[in-house]
Amino acid sequence: MDKILAMREKRAKAWEDTKSFLDTHTDKESKLSAEDAAAYDKMEADVVALGKDIERLERQAVLDAKLSKATSTPITNQPGEKAKTGRAGDAYKEAMLKALRTNFRQVENVLQEGIDAQGGYLVPEEYDRRLIDVLTEENIMRGLATHITTSGEHKINIAATKPAASWIEEGGALSFGEATFDQIIMDAHKLHVAIKVTEELLYDNAFNLESYIIDQFGKAIGNAEEDAFLNGDGKSKPLGLFPSATVGVTTSAASVTADDIINLIYALKRPYRKSASFITNDQTLAVIRKLKDNNGAYLWQPSYQAGEPDRILGYAIHTSAYVPTIAAGQAVMSFGDYSYYNIGDRGSRSLQELKELFAGNGMIGYVMKERVDGKLILPEAVQLLRMKGTAGA
Repeated sequence: MDKILAMREKRAKAWEDTKSFLDTHTDKESKLSAEDAAAYDKMEADVVALGKDIERLERQAVLDAKLSKATSTPITNQPGEKAKTGRAGDAYKEAMLKALRTNFRQVENVLQEGIDAQGGYLVPEEYDRRLIDVLTEENIMRGLATHITTSGEHKINIAATKPAASWIEEGGALSFGEATFDQIIMDAHKLHVAIKVTEELLYDNAFNLESYIIDQFGKAIGNAEEDAFLNGDGKSKPLGLFPSATVGVTTSAASVTADDIINLIYALKRPYRKSASFITNDQTLAVIRKLKDNNGAYLWQPSYQAGEPDRILGYAIHTSAYVPTIAAGQAVMSFGDYSYYNIGDRGSRSLQELKELFAGNGMIGYVMKERVDGKLILPEAVQLLRMKGTAGA
């Protein structure tokens, strides 16, 4: 942790040097010469690189802490505690690994408890939890949204209109307003990902098949989910945040200004601002790093504390490669309370073998499936910053 703290301090110092360079090398119109612009870009790239190194070290520290835990204990169950059974049991997990390594030629009876209705087998509960860990790390929306696990179609009631209060004279008649309610339907869209494993690796006990599958499936599903949760059109996939949120600010120029960011914050109603944060991509963030408020202070401030995100005007900033980049008519940043984006997981993930598809190449295919939906149930809880102009023009 001392190393991480030292790198955070180094990053903060590098950012102060970068700001100082920008302040002393801009002309009256706040422009840099070509040579100075190249020097600034290099300094900013160093700040970004240090940030990624810090994130990498923090993830490594978490993994080190997990691996340093005892691998076995004298007593596996507390007195009176029931042994884990079904998909939660060790026997199920071991049977799944054995089936994978033997190309599903040795399937033990214990796996019968997890037969998937569409073929294949439900993954062990421990795998499911570890996949969720990978998805949360790789997918920012999983960490910000509200999760719902459903066994069927899920209806969410929301207030469509609210009653208004009115003043009346003493003894006057009461007036009754009508509060109406609407429903948001959380359905389930199928997402699948397939990987290939060579037969040599599959049968090699030195190869950590379990970690490989969790890592590969987790990253692939996490990336596909994040794209859908941000940009999905709702057709055979979740309805994304950017297509459904409210446009709070449209820029007056071809680039983002400090006033645009400030206006975006105040376009969001005050109750939502308590838990609000920004989402944008790294390219847009590079533009925002150069912006100052009316007092000459930079809007973007790096985090000095482990586990804390960087901030813009005091609000956390999250980045995703799937947020649109700056272009005419594009929404390039969101600000809001993302707990109003609901992610509905339908049942458990399942794993299926592709028996013949890659047999000629000496490889075995596996496909993992999940059913999930996502919707912003209250559009006013998230405001978007959109660039002026018409998209695609």
